[in-house]
Amino acid sequence: QVQLVESGGGLVQAGGSLRLSCAASGRIFSIIFMGWYRQAPGKQREFVAGISRGGGTNYADSVKDRFFISRDNGKNTVDLQMNSLKPEDTAVYYCNSADRVGRNFWGQGTQVTVSS
Repeated sequence: QVQLVESGGGLVQAGGSLRLSCAASGRIFSIIFMGWYRQAPGKQREFVAGISRGGGTNYADSVKDRFFISRDNGKNTVDLQMNSLKPEDTAVYYCNSADRVGRNFWGQGTQVTVSS
């Protein structure tokens, strides 16, 4: 099992920045991918950004050039730097990890609210 704990959510005005952090523990040696998803009220959970163990990244089109994901393999953390935030970025953000056999693990989520 892998345990994920997010931190860093909050309330920010449009145009502002927030940094989310996710700390992984447990069978971390098995993790090959870590990422962030979000779920807004009344909507399905959607992919935001991801990073492989080797450092390759990918982003949803809606956040490209505004959000940046980074990973510290030594500390077993993955961060999401969110800049130029928009009201439509308001959601609960979830940390996700996937292991070599395709199992997915999720954090409890952290609320991000962007006011206009």
